[in-house]
Amino acid sequence: MTDNNYIEQKKNTHLYFQIGESKYAIDSANVLEIMKLPALDYPQKLPNNIVGLLKYNNFVINVVDIRFYLNIDVQPYNTNNELLIVKTDETIFGIITDKVIGIIPFNSAMIDTIPYIDSKTIIDSLYKFNEETIFIINIYAMENLLREHNQWKETDIKSLFPSDDASAKLMKKRTYDIASKSGMRLASGELHTKSKYISFNLNKDSYCIPLDYVIEVLKDTNVTNIPGTPDFIEGIMNLRGDYITVLNLKKFLNFYDETVSDKKPVIIVSCNELKLALLIDKINELFDYQQDSIVETSEGYFSGEFINNETLYTILNIEKVASDKRIIVTDM
Repeated sequence: MTDNNYIEQKKNTHLYFQIGESKYAIDSANVLEIMKLPALDYPQKLPNNIVGLLKYNNFVINVVDIRFYLNIDVQPYNTNNELLIVKTDETIFGIITDKVIGIIPFNSAMIDTIPYIDSKTIIDSLYKFNEETIFIINIYAMENLLREHNQWKETDIKSLFPSDDASAKLMKKRTYDIASKSGMRLASGELHTKSKYISFNLNKDSYCIPLDYVIEVLKDTNVTNIPGTPDFIEGIMNLRGDYITVLNLKKFLNFYDETVSDKKPVIIVSCNELKLALLIDKINELFDYQQDSIVETSEGYFSGEFINNETLYTILNIEKVASDKRIIVTDM
């Protein structure tokens, strides 16, 4: 991959997710955080296109459901719904989704722009991926709509949220956890001084990778075993015709395997023109963190650590992993 192609690919990295039967995507540069749906406040005077309010890092932000803007029936929510916290140049707000699927690079040549859009059209282009159509959301158009008080389809918002005691208790706890966060301060202009990380679990510990190295994130994938390779080489995977070595990160790092799962989540990274799929236990969230707060280390395959929202994260040194001579990359 040439430097120009890599820069273009990073510039077009999108987070894509599902709502109902449809797939949507948002430029990953606009995504601050992904979380499970918490309990929301719903004052009586809110416009009916706003699902609720959430206190997030000293801001009170609007939470919306794009189905209101698309005139699609809104189905009741449950504790498995996921909330995207997104930002424009001036606004932070939340978008309710059914499920976040992953992060993928978009090939600019395959993006089809929808004609006759205006500043309030929230879907401005389409992308074909694995024979599916992904609708690309213009969050700046959503920002414009949030400033208005147009009448949308009347819905009893509170009835959309689960009312059983167990769900209500869980969602309230999530709201409390969000309100108690103190690791991230979103002062004016500060967002541009932070770096983005993808966090994940190996056993019960939390790790992260700078987003600069990440090509794609998949919650599950098919892996083909290759006989005669080291035990930390899980096999290879076919990513749209590109065969990539799958590295079992726990075995590579000589970690005891405490977690057994049928799921095979991977983070696909690129470093020095080498692509690797890192097999992990669980993909967590995308978040920003201030670089000057990181304690640097040169221990093994790690480059630093920091505490964010009361969780200790260890940064995986991708360059050191990718340059290890034990890694076998099979050309197919």
